[in-house]
Amino acid sequence: MRLRLPKACDLQKLLLAGMAMVATLSCLSHSKCEFAAIFNFGDSNSDTGGFWSAFPAQSGPNGMTYFKRPVGRATDGRLMLDFLAQALGLPFISPYLQSIGSDYRHGANFATLASTVLLPNTSLFVTGISPFSLAIQLNQMKAFKTQVEEHSSDQQESKRLPSRDIFGKSLYTFYIGQNDFTSNLAAIGVGGVKQYLPQVVSQIAGTIKELYALGGRAFLVLNLAPVGCYPSFLVGLPPYELDAFGCSISYNNAVVDYNNMLKETLRQTRGSLPNASLIYVDTSSVLLELFRHPTSHGLKYGPKACCGHGGGAYNFDPKVFCGNTKVINGRTVTATASSDPYNYVSWDGVHATEAANKLVTWAILNGSYSDPPFPFHDFCDLQPLN
Repeated sequence: MRLRLPKACDLQKLLLAGMAMVATLSCLSHSKCEFAAIFNFGDSNSDTGGFWSAFPAQSGPNGMTYFKRPVGRATDGRLMLDFLAQALGLPFISPYLQSIGSDYRHGANFATLASTVLLPNTSLFVTGISPFSLAIQLNQMKAFKTQVEEHSSDQQESKRLPSRDIFGKSLYTFYIGQNDFTSNLAAIGVGGVKQYLPQVVSQIAGTIKELYALGGRAFLVLNLAPVGCYPSFLVGLPPYELDAFGCSISYNNAVVDYNNMLKETLRQTRGSLPNASLIYVDTSSVLLELFRHPTSHGLKYGPKACCGHGGGAYNFDPKVFCGNTKVINGRTVTATASSDPYNYVSWDGVHATEAANKLVTWAILNGSYSDPPFPFHDFCDLQPLN
């Protein structure tokens, strides 16, 4: 079944229904949930500090909204993964690469900023692509499981490790693929990028099969965001390339093609995973709706970065990224953040704000954007998202 892109009022009703549902269920219980942990695989859209643990250099204004300081997240506050964990009654998921302060009793996060699904053929220090591709993240998961099993009788280690049987009672989430799509756009164009997207979806499906063999039984795969509405990809495009909402027509058409391919591949994969739930989540449609009709959902700005430089329609300058200071044309400029990130969909031209992440999480929890439908309240007494 093809998911219907809702009208603004339809999405508003769904989100309000989701909020009411969570508020009601949270009064019933504060503990029951079939998912004891989350194991996440992804890029900067779900990285909770892995990249900066490996390459310490983070600075503000990331983290300004909720944490009041940089905490390894590429946004002003919380990510969809954070809100999902909160709704399931779990603590924030610790990065696998974070050696100090981590607690893995409720899962681990293998995502890192700039990660790709496919193995990179370049270096972080050349193009900025993370060395921690999906295959590496899978190997880390395997190593993690081995360590849990080896240290299960160690009382000291067990204080921050999950039980041996956690892997069959966990939710495995995927939010990755954006960098595979965008990293080569400038060099080879949409047509060139589309040539290797089948490899991307095949790699995701193969990873899920391997996790199934490790005992995983519940998989949540978020599709590719509408990057054609992201300010960083809109700067410099000619007007004829834009739709009525100011988004790139060709980029978003390619996103739709990729997401259809991903959805079909997961449908085929589902048949080879008995007694498992493999869920495709159309978060792209929710984000697209927010970009097109921000004021219908309590926001003000669509394709405009909250943290950036240059003002104008996009407030994005590729010469100076959010939080950075550079000398341009003999003048020192800094890409700063507005004081009202809660009014924006886009945080820095590439990533969503906490406000947008929260709205998308309502849609995820509702289950209406999932294929097959997957209402989380059937599995957990959902907690309120504050």
